Amino acid sequence: MILTNYWWLILWPILMGPILALTLPKTEVSVFGITLERWHLVAVWILVLPYIFWCMNRSEFADTEVYRSMFLEVPLPASAFTNYLSGHTKDRGFFILIWLLKHWIGNNDQAFFLIIAVFQLFCVASFFRQYSKDFWLCFFMFVASTDYLSWMFNGMRQFIAVSIILISFRCLLNRHYFLMLLLILLAASIHGSALLVLPILLIIYGRAWNKKTILLLMTVIMMILFVHPLTDIIEELLRDTQYNDIVTNDIWQQDDGTNMLRVLFYSVPALLSLAGKSYIDEADSPLLNLCVNCSICTAAVYLLSAFSSGIYIGRIPVLTTLQGYIILPWLIDRMFTRTSAWLVRIVFISVYLIFFYYQMHIAWQLI
Repeated sequence: MILTNYWWLILWPILMGPILALTLPKTEVSVFGITLERWHLVAVWILVLPYIFWCMNRSEFADTEVYRSMFLEVPLPASAFTNYLSGHTKDRGFFILIWLLKHWIGNNDQAFFLIIAVFQLFCVASFFRQYSKDFWLCFFMFVASTDYLSWMFNGMRQFIAVSIILISFRCLLNRHYFLMLLLILLAASIHGSALLVLPILLIIYGRAWNKKTILLLMTVIMMILFVHPLTDIIEELLRDTQYNDIVTNDIWQQDDGTNMLRVLFYSVPALLSLAGKSYIDEADSPLLNLCVNCSICTAAVYLLSAFSSGIYIGRIPVLTTLQGYIILPWLIDRMFTRTSAWLVRIVFISVYLIFFYYQMHIAWQLI
């Protein structure tokens, strides 16, 4: 089931979504004070299954071959693996994961990609099914925004960490801080960027658009205005770390930042939540408040990455992007009448389709 026509990425949810939504029953549930319509598990996995197999059978796409080489070169004998691990000073949890999987599946790299894809999409699909008012729309956004390709085909290691962060979201809502901290540390052993969730937690707790989120936006604006002094500060802070050449290396120097179209695109949840703040305040749901503040973090960091580094800074927002998707279906239904909400959805889906075409055809030249 090799993905040779990338149009299937977007055609599958469009063709199957309505069929699954109409044929399999949904359950109405209340989650932190808001009513959600939860999809049947069978429908969820029918929609998700092709994306798992496309991941398993991918080849020569972005970092795919790098990860394949990593998997194949990890030695199985414990003594050889100990020596191998001593040569890798960061993200050791990822190499330990590979080593454990190889004891189970041998050198089967397809099985490796399959297991990782199952875990990642299980976390994503479960998160959307549990907390979204419209599972299909959230999953459509995940695919049409090219997050699926960007992270499951390319930034696989970081997205394993992000998937673990999604699991910890339940702990965050229920204030099980110790378990949440353990999950964040586990995620950080896979990819060190997960530690950035700790300062993010200080910002996203509280009401939507609280003073901390406003301060974050103001700080980002100041950083943009003084981007060159900021670069000097970053270089000084990282001088004695494994990232000591991050500012001076060729990647940073040649990086012209995140495309402003992408910045605007990922800022939509935050902008819509600002327009619908009165509805969010009225609901006063911890779920909505956290997701709104996550969307603000996403927009703020993407804006910063547009004026600094899309490769380094532009990787951070994925820690909060998927949480922001939860807001859009709920706001569309609350802010508009039944008829106008459908029109807004059509416009919204059309915009995502245009972005998908732009990213896949113009930016990546895949279709």
